[in-house]
Amino acid sequence: MSVPLDANLGGLVAAICLAFLVSRIRKSTRTLPLPPGPTPIPFIGNVIGLKPDTVWISYAEWGAIYGEIIYTTALTQRIVVINSERVANDLLEKRSRIYSDRLQMALVDVFGWGNLTSSMPYGPAWRKHRRLYNQVFHAQSALTYRPEQLQRAYEMVSHMLVHPKEFGDHLETYAAAVVMSVVYGYDIQPNDPFVDTARTSVDMVTSVATPEKSAIVSAFPFVLKLPMWLPGMGFMRDGMVCRKYTREMLDGPYEYVQKSLADGTAKPSMVSDAIQRYRIHETEDPEMVHNIKASSGTAYAVQTVSTIQVFLIAMMQNPEVQKRAHAEVDAVVGNTRLPSFSDRQSLPYVEALIRETRRWRPITPIGVPHATTEDDVYEGYYIPKGVAIIPNLWAMSRDEAKYPSPESFRPERFLGPDGNLTDDTVAWSFGFGRRICPGRHIADAAVWAAIVCILAVFRIEKPEGPEQEIKWKTGLTSLALPFKCSFISRKEGVDTEKLAELIAVSDTSR
Repeated sequence: MSVPLDANLGGLVAAICLAFLVSRIRKSTRTLPLPPGPTPIPFIGNVIGLKPDTVWISYAEWGAIYGEIIYTTALTQRIVVINSERVANDLLEKRSRIYSDRLQMALVDVFGWGNLTSSMPYGPAWRKHRRLYNQVFHAQSALTYRPEQLQRAYEMVSHMLVHPKEFGDHLETYAAAVVMSVVYGYDIQPNDPFVDTARTSVDMVTSVATPEKSAIVSAFPFVLKLPMWLPGMGFMRDGMVCRKYTREMLDGPYEYVQKSLADGTAKPSMVSDAIQRYRIHETEDPEMVHNIKASSGTAYAVQTVSTIQVFLIAMMQNPEVQKRAHAEVDAVVGNTRLPSFSDRQSLPYVEALIRETRRWRPITPIGVPHATTEDDVYEGYYIPKGVAIIPNLWAMSRDEAKYPSPESFRPERFLGPDGNLTDDTVAWSFGFGRRICPGRHIADAAVWAAIVCILAVFRIEKPEGPEQEIKWKTGLTSLALPFKCSFISRKEGVDTEKLAELIAVSDTSR
């Protein structure tokens, strides 16, 4: 069938007009200003003006000058910092289609984490990982793990009663036990090699995985090929060590599940479910095996321990808050049993206390950086494709309009005049949009179980002697370095035998 000449011409004219219009739109976009920010030094950018160990504080200070959204550079790395929850929701939630990529940081690859779920680019492979998570970690499925979490919390306070000075080890064991059970169906042992390996890998990568530090390697990529014995190349030696731990973190527990499935002893878990669902024993699909390993390995990075540590620090420093929480727990739970999840709705002050713990000292103050997959325009500002997007959770936690006197620990800020909880759940502490933490329901329940059981059994006090200074390890995360804390039994005459009796009559299934 022939097409009339005027129809062809009309189609051509329409195509030319469309191309011209797109070109004009793109040109006008490029002429829009970038978000405001400090004036950079050529090539160096704004590195000199940053506090290297607490960049989130620098970004918050710049935000006070330039606004909720700022533009900065670190050598060749372009960065847009979001200093308010409002802007973060507008971009990372409502425009998640183009704000869900991950900034590809050279140091993350050097340390062996480039292909793990939390670091990998947004795309088909990442969506496969997310599906694996959602099958186990969605809100309804997370309920099935509550009895296990509560039992582990009971065990934790029992160990604290006997060996209170080793509370840090008890917290680590508790958090690891919850994660390893859910992900691998694995019961951890004292000084467990799987746990030690995972902890080492996580600690090493979070100490370097920031856009500012990676920018140095990105600006001078040739350093990756220099001999490791040269001065200043220690990070490459650390990277080689971390890669070894990361491989062991992924391979060891996976092989344990495979063996357990083969001999019929496997417990329900994320990995055993995935191996059976995708018939790995039949297909031997190497890509799917890698996806299962990489997605499950990332789950260990949930910072449950650190949140509980912040809670302990807050209780030492705010005895009046602790006293009110004790009163609420006693009124609801009494002295004849330990708390269970059925009590949670009746403990609004404890819930507010946990929200305030997350707000007061965010574990990941700059979140995990996103990246844009397209150019965008927001409130008259041009946001380029491929730019790093940093949600500054620290600045959000210090928003004085929402959180007056932000340095004060005040759980009542999350309670209304009627004593009921407000709608502010501090959801931003788990991330935004399609990159929100998939294990947040498990993590939230684990933190609640630990905190409410500690409150039921102990009074937390400062250690005797000079006032101790709490110090923090920084990087991608802000974690409390080892500190001292006194655990005083609140129940007179309660020893290990009596506590065991209380545990025995407590119902973990509720």
